Amino acid sequence: MKQAAGKTSLRRLCPNIENDESLETILEIPIPEEMFANMGSNVALRWQNMLTWMKGKTPDKLASPVFNARLNELRFLLYLAGSPLIPLQIQLGHSIHFPVRDSSIGASTAKYILQQYIAAIGGQPALNAVQSMCVTGQVKISASAFHQTTENVEVKKGTEEIGGFVLWQKDPDLWSLEILLAGCKVCSGSNGLISWRHSSNQQTPISRGPPRPLRRFLQGLDPRATANLFLSAACIGEKIIKGDDCFILKLETSPAIREAQSGPDFEIIHHTLWGYFSQRSGLLIQFEDSRLLRMRNKDDDDVFWETSLESVMDDYKYVDGVNVAHSGRTRIKVFRYGEQSANHKREMEERWKIEEVDFNVWGLNMESFLPPSDVLN
Repeated sequence: MKQAAGKTSLRRLCPNIENDESLETILEIPIPEEMFANMGSNVALRWQNMLTWMKGKTPDKLASPVFNARLNELRFLLYLAGSPLIPLQIQLGHSIHFPVRDSSIGASTAKYILQQYIAAIGGQPALNAVQSMCVTGQVKISASAFHQTTENVEVKKGTEEIGGFVLWQKDPDLWSLEILLAGCKVCSGSNGLISWRHSSNQQTPISRGPPRPLRRFLQGLDPRATANLFLSAACIGEKIIKGDDCFILKLETSPAIREAQSGPDFEIIHHTLWGYFSQRSGLLIQFEDSRLLRMRNKDDDDVFWETSLESVMDDYKYVDGVNVAHSGRTRIKVFRYGEQSANHKREMEERWKIEEVDFNVWGLNMESFLPPSDVLN
């Protein structure tokens, strides 16, 4: 795999402590050095604690109220900050077409901006050569507690959680993600027909829905998906981001898409996306989306969840001719309110770093993206 500049800081192997002559164990998800360092005061103790931790997810331990509350908190952070989905399907196919006939000025301007973006990212031939992708990286997530909406919210910088992830993709609707944070692992994926997401530590059913892309793809990892997503957008103006003049592309999800992505217990009221493309480099340097969700309760006591995410991408580097963002930061704001519910707000922040990127991975097929058996039952 192609490594980012500098020495990698992810551990991938665990020695066999019970039998020194045995081969080392390959970790399912590489873990950051900082996460390993927090497992003990010396190397031997850290490996022993890791072995205990990997074997320690017993049903009795998972049933502990304290342990279960901790897992629920980590799962909430991973779902909302580490592995959020975009409730839109992205056009399949390799070539990106920019028809401008019968388009408004804002729509035709957006298509021109996307042409510059494709050129800045490496050009159409480089993107057409990409058939699949594998990415490993690390994340750091911090969060505030829930507060009343009248209070100031501050993210707790000193309590950030550290983790790593592995991401596989064959096209926008074939992908698989495993992300590990402080001992809690979330697996999500899409096989082209359905998408799913669940925690390996939870006893509740797996959530599932129609095919949806992972938001992480649109944070500088998949330029073709980004360009296809904004093909229906309109340019609504300009804004200075980190001293860089940027064009703003805005995309509103249609009522039909919102209805298709809603479920029996929830309704997507609105979902809007913005892309900020540098006028100087042509690259996407900020990505935002905002969603309002209504959760239906049996007693007609609906609860509304409003979530806004703002991602800033940095450190673009070429990998096999494709310009990929290797680091960034996402800030998340969550508001919860309702007639019979206390109004709360919370803020989170995720910082990520891409350690390795590899395109055109041999051996990936439909079986590589099979959902868990519980999804098929």
